[in-house]
Amino acid sequence: MAEEISDPLLSLIRQQGMIDDLQFEDVLAEHARNGTPYIQVLQDFGILKLHDILQVEAHALGTSVVSLADGEIPDDVVKIVPQKVSQMYHCMPVSVKDGMVQVALANPLDPASADEIQFAIKRDVQVVVADPAEIARAIEKYYGADDNESFSEILKEIGSDKKLAQEVNEAEDDVRAAEALANEVPIVKFVNLVLQQAVVDRASDIHFEPFETEFRIRYRVDGALYEMAPPPKYLALPVTSRIKVMAGLNISEKRLPQDGRISHRIGDRQVDLRVSTLPTAFGESVVLRVLDRGSVNLELESLGFPKYVHEFVSEVIQRPNGIFVVTGPTGSGKTTTLYSCLRRVNTIDSKLLTAEDPVEFDIDGIMQVAVNEAAGMTFAKALKSFLRQDPDIIMVGEMRDLETAQISIQASLTGHLVLSTLHTNDSPGAVTRLVDMGVEPFLISSTLMAVLGQRLVRTNCKNCRTPFEPNEEQLSLLNLSPHDLGDKVFHYGRGCSTCNDTGYKGRKGIYELLVVSEAIRMLINERAPTVVVRQKAVELGMVTLREDGLRSIFDGDTTIEEVIKYT
Repeated sequence: MAEEISDPLLSLIRQQGMIDDLQFEDVLAEHARNGTPYIQVLQDFGILKLHDILQVEAHALGTSVVSLADGEIPDDVVKIVPQKVSQMYHCMPVSVKDGMVQVALANPLDPASADEIQFAIKRDVQVVVADPAEIARAIEKYYGADDNESFSEILKEIGSDKKLAQEVNEAEDDVRAAEALANEVPIVKFVNLVLQQAVVDRASDIHFEPFETEFRIRYRVDGALYEMAPPPKYLALPVTSRIKVMAGLNISEKRLPQDGRISHRIGDRQVDLRVSTLPTAFGESVVLRVLDRGSVNLELESLGFPKYVHEFVSEVIQRPNGIFVVTGPTGSGKTTTLYSCLRRVNTIDSKLLTAEDPVEFDIDGIMQVAVNEAAGMTFAKALKSFLRQDPDIIMVGEMRDLETAQISIQASLTGHLVLSTLHTNDSPGAVTRLVDMGVEPFLISSTLMAVLGQRLVRTNCKNCRTPFEPNEEQLSLLNLSPHDLGDKVFHYGRGCSTCNDTGYKGRKGIYELLVVSEAIRMLINERAPTVVVRQKAVELGMVTLREDGLRSIFDGDTTIEEVIKYT
C-alpha cells in the first residue's frame, strides 16, 4: 500500500471514507497501468465529481477553490510568476492580496512545489485550488507555447553570477558548503529545468558529463544522443551535488560509483529517475534513466507486434509451464515486452514473481525483487527462493549464467511458466548461447517454447514525412532490385519543429519469432550451430528482423537507414 501514503489526495479521500477498499484498489491499478493522474481516474471511474475533489483539497489546506474560466487575470499579476516557473510547476498566479500572491497549483497538496515557487519569485505564496485542466488552459492563454529561450536564459543568468562561481570554488572540498550550494535557488531551478525539458522531449536518459574544460549535458531521445547548450564548467560540482541530494546519495563520496532513485513531480506528472554516478578524471559523471509511466503503455497491443506474433505471444504466455525468452541488445525494449506480457497474465488467480536488476516499474499485484549482486542477492539466489513461494509465473530479468539458466529450466519442469531475456543478436542465437553456457541440449529442447528477437527503430515524423524514390545503391543494401518494388513507396522525415529537425519522432519494434518446433528441437539436441538453426527456422516460415524491418519501411513507418543500422 505504498501508493496510499505517497499520494496525499488519495490518502485524504480514503481517510474521509469517500472511497471503499475495492474502488481504492481499482484506482491504484489504473494509475499503475498508464500513469493517469489520480484526480482523473477518480472522475473516470465515477467515484467522485471534480467539484467534490477540489473541495476536499481546499478544505485540507484551509484555502478556497477558484475558477480560472471566469474573468481575466491582470497582466501585472501574470508577470509575478515567470513563464518557465509556471510551466515547470504547472501553476497559475490568480491575484495578490495583502502582499501575498495567490497561486493555483495543479497539485496543491505538494508542499515542496509551493516552497520552490516562493523561492523562485521571492514573494510569499498562498496556494489556492483550481481545476488542473483550467490551469493548463490558463498557462497556454497567458504565457503562450513553451519558451525555448528559458534554458539559455537561466544559463545566461547563472553564467553572470560571480558570487555563485566564487561559492563553488570555496565548496570544492567542503561537504557542508557543497550541500548548501546544492540547495541554492539558481541550482535548484537549473536542475529542475533540465529534468522538465527531458520529459517534454521524451528523453530516456540524461547524461551529465564533466570534462577538463567543459561540462556537457546530453539527452538520449529515441535511441540517439543530443547535446544541450553547454553550461559553465564550474556548474559540474553543484549540479552533481544537487542530483545526489535529490537521490539521497552520499555527497562526500566521490571516489566510488553510487546508485539511487529520485521520484520527482514535473507539472502534474510523477516521474521516477534512476541515478548512477561514476568517478572520472574530471569529476563525477551522472546518468539519469527516466522512468516516466505516463509515456509507457504496458499493453501487448501497443507494442506494434505483427498479427502472427501477437497471436502467438498471447497464447504462449497462457501456457502452464515452459520458457519464453526475449532477446536483443541493451535498449531494444525487452523489459517493456516482458512487462506487457506480465500485465496480460496478472490476474487474481495467478501468483507472479520477478527478479530484476533493477526494478524498472512497480506493477500492482506482482511481487518484484531487486537483484543486488554486491549484497549477494543474485538472480540464482532469488530464483531458488521463488520456488518456495508457490508462484505460477516467474520473470527472470536476465539469464546471465549457467546456474540461473539451470534453475529456470528446473522451475519450468516443475510446472512454472518462466519469462526471461538474453543478450544475443537474433533469436536462433539464444539457443546456442544457452548450450554455450553449459546447459544440456535435451533440457533446452524440452522446456524452451519460443524466442522473440527484437530491435527498436526510430519512426518517421508524421508531420514532415515525405515520399521518395530510393536509388539502386540504397536498394542493394536491402538486397532488393527495382523490379522487387512494384508500387511500394518509401518515406523519410524532412525535419521540422515537431521532431527537432531530426526527421524522426518515436520508436517502434521490429520482431523475429523463433517457435521451437519438433525440427528445431532435433537440431538443438544435435548441438547444431546458430546458422543451421536459423536456416531451418527460415525454411519453416520464420520472418527475420530484416524482413520485418522491410514491412515497416513499406508501411512508411521508418527509413532504410534505420533498418540497416539495427539488422
